[in-house]
Amino acid sequence: MRIMGLDVGEKRIGIAISDPMGWTAQGHSVLQRSALETDIKTIGQLCQDYEVEKIVVGLPRNMDGSIGPKALEVQEFAQLLEKQLDINIAYWDERLTTKSAERVLIEADLSRRRRKQVIDKMAAVYILQAYLDYQDSTSKRV
Repeated sequence: MRIMGLDVGEKRIGIAISDPMGWTAQGHSVLQRSALETDIKTIGQLCQDYEVEKIVVGLPRNMDGSIGPKALEVQEFAQLLEKQLDINIAYWDERLTTKSAERVLIEADLSRRRRKQVIDKMAAVYILQAYLDYQDSTSKRV
């Protein structure tokens, strides 16, 4: 079962997809946001192409854990995805994923321009991998 991870932003959506076994997250692409219907259609096509059965959406909580305006916007988008694509949606706390991704890219000595091109995809990988690791750890409990 493949799972898709999304880092939903105002201008771009970072996309990651798991391997078929659901063990590792790989960066797929960055979707430049356009019309809402177009964004949903593009994500739907990827779900079909990769036989995705679930989407994990990064939820940008406030640092105190509360839900702010950005998180509400992401939830609305995810609810539309769930309804229009008939797919299961899970949320994952994405606090500091973009900062973590940026730190790794800076350490890799990527230019600012190149970092901007891949940071959303990298954040989606962090979100999805954290979710996969959590799922794996909970399935091993007796």
